[in-house]
Amino acid sequence: MAPLHIDTPLLRAPPELFGAERTVWLKMDALQASGSFKMRGVGRLVQQRVTEGARAVVCASGGNAGMAATLAARACEVPVTIVVPQTTAAAVRDAIAARGATVVVHGAVWDESHEHALALAKEQGAVYVHPFDDPLLWDGHATLIDEVVHAGATFDCVVVSVGGGGLLAGVVEGLRRNGLHIVPVIAVETDGAASFAAALAAGEPVTLPAITSIATSLGARRVMPHLLDLAREHEIVSVLVSDAQAVQACSRFADTTRLLVEPACGASIAALGAHPDVFERFKAPLIEVCGGMGV
Repeated sequence: MAPLHIDTPLLRAPPELFGAERTVWLKMDALQASGSFKMRGVGRLVQQRVTEGARAVVCASGGNAGMAATLAARACEVPVTIVVPQTTAAAVRDAIAARGATVVVHGAVWDESHEHALALAKEQGAVYVHPFDDPLLWDGHATLIDEVVHAGATFDCVVVSVGGGGLLAGVVEGLRRNGLHIVPVIAVETDGAASFAAALAAGEPVTLPAITSIATSLGARRVMPHLLDLAREHEIVSVLVSDAQAVQACSRFADTTRLLVEPACGASIAALGAHPDVFERFKAPLIEVCGGMGV
């Protein structure tokens, strides 16, 4: 079963982006067919479920997982329904629909879309593809670390944006299976969408009262419990950036790489400048340029 994602480029960041005093690696998953890293894990999950007999797919998504699920379902020749919250832009909904999905708008936030999607999947006899909480999905996301290691790059931390936590879980899995247990992960969230930071502070998953960040792709009000287990087993450093810092990072990134990414991705790019104290011990950070449709 050939994977649906591509081996994306690994680039050295131009010195004008982060300075010339250290190497910063960029894993360019914005170049996946779906526009984001989600193609890795969601593609893996959809393929497996169809192999097991699924005849239709339902997924709740702010946009990125929905696009990946749509492309994966189309490749597997099964119908797909994507449930999005009201915060998902019309252009994103239209792009997903144009690729063959039935798009349903339900709920003010992803959590409400998720509950509706579960009910739809049961009603339709379809399989529900979770956008971040599934071991098969984490296994798919872990391939980004496999690729970096195979390319021979040396890195001493990995910087990832965190929404529900699927990417973070996949990165930790990828580090483990490549013998890189001592490489820390810097988990970046925006103010107003920091459910992981809240969970770490409370010692258990916390449901945020609302998502107030512009980075709506990070808008899971509650991270999956698995992240807290990972935080006890692997060094994960939680940091926050503001919406303004994330958007400014998107602008700088476009100026230097000629590639547009959404604020959820800009959060990781912003982290180095926003938290120099956290990064002073690292000489070669790896940033997962996760991409996204909400440009």
